[in-house]
Amino acid sequence: MALTPDAAMQVARVLTEALPYIRRFAGKTVVVKYGGNAMENPAQATSFARDITLMKLVGIHPVVVHGGGPQIGQHLERLGIASRFVNGLRVTDAETMDVVEMMLGGRVNKALVSAINQQGGRAVGLTGKDGGLIRARKLDSDGEDIGQVGEVASIDPEVITHLEAGGFIPVIAPVGVGEDGAAYNINADTVAGKIASVLKAEKLMLLSNIRGVLDAEGNLLTGLDTHEVDGLISDGTIHGGMLPKIGCALDAVRSGVRAVHIVDGRVEHAVLLELFTDEGVGTLIRG
Repeated sequence: MALTPDAAMQVARVLTEALPYIRRFAGKTVVVKYGGNAMENPAQATSFARDITLMKLVGIHPVVVHGGGPQIGQHLERLGIASRFVNGLRVTDAETMDVVEMMLGGRVNKALVSAINQQGGRAVGLTGKDGGLIRARKLDSDGEDIGQVGEVASIDPEVITHLEAGGFIPVIAPVGVGEDGAAYNINADTVAGKIASVLKAEKLMLLSNIRGVLDAEGNLLTGLDTHEVDGLISDGTIHGGMLPKIGCALDAVRSGVRAVHIVDGRVEHAVLLELFTDEGVGTLIRG
């Protein structure tokens, strides 16, 4: 069926608006953190896979880091293993770590790789163990032992750069390896931020189930610099569970990433809308 004149003009406007952004970001690396909550909706997963595939086809180099908290929690429940959290972090004993590796490095990672490949992309699944990508150390949570929960000690990006050069899309599960060979469960936002910093990425996009950074009245703030973000933290506008995500964004910008976007992954084609339109759909943070 043919487009109406109004619909045709709308499509043309969107395409021409995208062109300067495609030209600007061609050849650049964009790290995208994809939250486990968004993977629960098949339509959102397909939309995300199409966005990532299109980015690669127009010359941008996407690197995907994914979470999987809901999937881990559901599988632990089926096994009769109780989940316990300390300061928002899942206590990860050896039995729980086996489930974390199985879900993040196996089921969730491979489902996302498959979704991208079905859209015509060439995705390759990795964990931080592959190629020595993520070296980890045990995280100290206010002196309490929370098991095999880690933080990033170092990133070796060589495996990522080789995949990028070969036309592949790296899809990374946030599991690191310690000096003793033990596996560690690491926050996906943190891993995405560290990878973006090491790669000197053009952008870091944090997709989650929030609209972005809101002001005191609940209005979306579409553009902020680091000084404005510091002010919003100081006056309590940014608080609670938003603080770790904002801390990740600030660390990345201050480490050489040109911009960080906090985007609502529940919006269909959120990645493309944020990258290729003038207004975007989330919050952009610059240095």
